[in-house]
Amino acid sequence: MTLKEINHVVTRSGRTLDHPDVEIPVAKDLTTVPGIPKRDKDVAFYTRNYPLETQAIEKAADREWTWTVYTGEMYEYRKHHDEVNKPLIEAALVSGDVMPEVSPESGKDVTEEIRSKARELGFGEVGFTKYDRKYTYKSKKGWVKYEHAICLALEQDYWQTQTIPSMEAEFAHFGTYEDEGRLAIDLADYIRSLGYKAQIHSPNDNSAAYIPMFVEAGLGQLGANGQLLSPHFGSRSRIMIISTDALVTYDKPVDYGIHKFCEECQVCVNRCPGRALVKEKVWWRGAEKHKLMYDRCRPVMATYEGCGVCMLTCPVQRYGMPSVMEHYVETGEILGKGTHNLEGFEIRGKGYFGPGELPSFSRDFFDIPHGTKEEWLFEQFKNKLAENGESSTEDAEEFAGQLSEILKENRGFDAGL
Repeated sequence: MTLKEINHVVTRSGRTLDHPDVEIPVAKDLTTVPGIPKRDKDVAFYTRNYPLETQAIEKAADREWTWTVYTGEMYEYRKHHDEVNKPLIEAALVSGDVMPEVSPESGKDVTEEIRSKARELGFGEVGFTKYDRKYTYKSKKGWVKYEHAICLALEQDYWQTQTIPSMEAEFAHFGTYEDEGRLAIDLADYIRSLGYKAQIHSPNDNSAAYIPMFVEAGLGQLGANGQLLSPHFGSRSRIMIISTDALVTYDKPVDYGIHKFCEECQVCVNRCPGRALVKEKVWWRGAEKHKLMYDRCRPVMATYEGCGVCMLTCPVQRYGMPSVMEHYVETGEILGKGTHNLEGFEIRGKGYFGPGELPSFSRDFFDIPHGTKEEWLFEQFKNKLAENGESSTEDAEEFAGQLSEILKENRGFDAGL
């Protein structure tokens, strides 16, 4: 006998090719809408008037700042990762210009061939939908070529992830990005072998906000932690897209019960060290969601090995969606909530925090630079003028040189380089 009435059951392929299909019962009181509640007119309005921009440009100041608060080990590892990742990003940038050497088989839908190949390569979630340009970053609009999106999620190591926040977890985080970049090149080559074009949208150089397209492709729903919660590994994955002109059939959005579940759960909201997550949803750019407070998240994330406590303490990440939803149907409770197994975490230099316990930070800990690189440069120059009362010729020349380099870099973003 179950406590909760089941509204519907979602059937998904196993976590890997070796695993059987799974069934996810969705309780009636968790049912909302497939995908995410949204207002299409609002989404279109913001696209036209306030287009999205990548953090690599819009928040470049704090991205540069993060390097100044890394530990020595983290600093060296990030340098190593960037070196390994650079050729993968460069390959992705030009991938849309590589032409197939064969012609496609006339009229043949290749959805399942591509899905099977992606799963064979190791991608845990694979879905197909329209590449929605409404979510494309302003600097990438001229770069994007093809209309169909293949949404791909690669799981990161389970046990390393459970050590969050730690260097071990960062090895899993960045290492998964590296693996994904290499696998994407193989999958793009396969698509070309079918006679179609393929453009790799790198997980490290995103062309758009990817999560809305993953939701449309039925691969999960947006969680209270601002991350995609997928059936097998929750937010414990790295996501990317390959766009193509191949003949494919789109998947459909699914109601996994996540929107109502997150309102009941609230573990990530309550456990966030920086108090960056909020309990109530808001309408933001046409979608109803829990909106992250970026300035509360970024300092903790940068200082403490990527943080990720919101990922760690999500029961869907920890136990998988089938187990979590089965437990809710049977008991009406959130699996693991209130336990050290789910909610406990340790932060370097501050100690262990169990259920109901959180670290404290000074007010100036959250004082980070804001805006683009040029805005931060202007702010530094202005502060120097305020301190000295005037600017030397050397200061002015240094400022002009740095500004010139930033503008050159921005022109590269606009050109998709």
